[in-house]
Amino acid sequence: MATIAKSPTTKPKARKARTKKPPKIEVVASTPEAQSNAALLARREAAVPRGVASAAPVFADRAENAELWDVEGKRYIDFAGGIAVLNTGHRHPEVVAAAKAQEDRFTHTSFQVVPYEPYVALAEKLNALAPGDFAKKSLLVTTGAEAVENAIKIARAATGRPGVIAFTGGYHGRTLLTLGMTGKISPYKKDVGPFPADIFRAPFPSVRDGITVEDALTGLQNLFLTDAQPDRVAAIIIEPVLGEGGYVPVPFEMMRSLRAICDEHGILLIADEIQAGFARTGTWFAVEHSGVVPDLITVAKSMAGGYPIAGVIGRADVMDAMDPGGLGGTYGGNPVACAAALAAIDAIEQEGLLARSLQLGETFRARFAEIGARVSPYRMWDIRGLGAMLAVEFVSDFETATPDAALVKSICAHALKRGLILLGCGMHGNALRIMVPLTASDEIIAEGLAIFEAALADAVAEQAA
Repeated sequence: MATIAKSPTTKPKARKARTKKPPKIEVVASTPEAQSNAALLARREAAVPRGVASAAPVFADRAENAELWDVEGKRYIDFAGGIAVLNTGHRHPEVVAAAKAQEDRFTHTSFQVVPYEPYVALAEKLNALAPGDFAKKSLLVTTGAEAVENAIKIARAATGRPGVIAFTGGYHGRTLLTLGMTGKISPYKKDVGPFPADIFRAPFPSVRDGITVEDALTGLQNLFLTDAQPDRVAAIIIEPVLGEGGYVPVPFEMMRSLRAICDEHGILLIADEIQAGFARTGTWFAVEHSGVVPDLITVAKSMAGGYPIAGVIGRADVMDAMDPGGLGGTYGGNPVACAAALAAIDAIEQEGLLARSLQLGETFRARFAEIGARVSPYRMWDIRGLGAMLAVEFVSDFETATPDAALVKSICAHALKRGLILLGCGMHGNALRIMVPLTASDEIIAEGLAIFEAALADAVAEQAA
């Protein structure tokens, strides 16, 4: 109930109300029964909206590197990595130590009130890591969607144009503006429109749908002729590897053509590296594989090893387009998260995780091909990705490539029972994606792949029964 301000003539009554004892709050006892997965699930369903989905019906108690234990003590190998957030693993010791050291100094001032060195140091580091032989600046925020929103704001301010072009299958967030750019209806956009104007969708190259790079570029040129006047387009935004869209890399020739088109029309190219960045593909940023240098890069997820932070890195002249006060946010670039990010980046460098990602990619590709041929012939339609950012796509009919989302759902369920956390993805929900920490040992990787093979066999047998 809202509190109504009282007039000066009612002071005694207001004073009495403020001195009343607060109501007694009942605390739920932390008994073994109360902390079972089933009990917590019941509490979750009563307290949390159903729109907040959870892939696993188990509750985390503790985690270490690539392993996680639930509240009942069961151990899991984590191939999901908090949705690609944990390239440096759960609770990397250097990341945790850096965060704790910052907590001992201060946890918040708001950079817009009293700035602090960790923000500046992280911005300097990001500017140095990002591709491009030009001066750069970085903005720090809290979430990936917030980073994308700010990238669009910056692009519009820098160009004086409103239009934004995104691609089929792209995922850019769940806020209203980022949903307008996200190219997948269910579950993200279902029933929550209309979306902001001046956002246009171009086709993405798709082997499944018979869309070549040439077809996709023709579609973009047709968009310029029909809906998106090129001199009114501020930015083209693309994930160098589709995330929710199925872990599909953008063909390098497509990226190079987009760069040329942007240069021709004065459009800014934004690489959304939120899921693909920070060593996941074997380079700091996935766009580096193509040799293309974008104008702006959005980052988040594995940048801070599990702490919430995100950012926009870009050409200094573009980043300076906004007037003072036009960028920021109360929690943006939190000092604890900045300290964690600096430590996570240092761990990636010191532990050779770029090379480790490429090595893991080769291991997974070889093992998936072997397992698919032995356990599910003609069901594993595609193995794709860059470095350790890999997906396996399953079909019910190899010739027609009919998506089999039910099989992927069954594989994930059987894997969880056996102690492996997996997540699906893709426009049809028929791909499994690998987001295992790059710090996972060879033994853990081998154990996880063995569980995957058994879970696949379980799922295939269940479907055949």
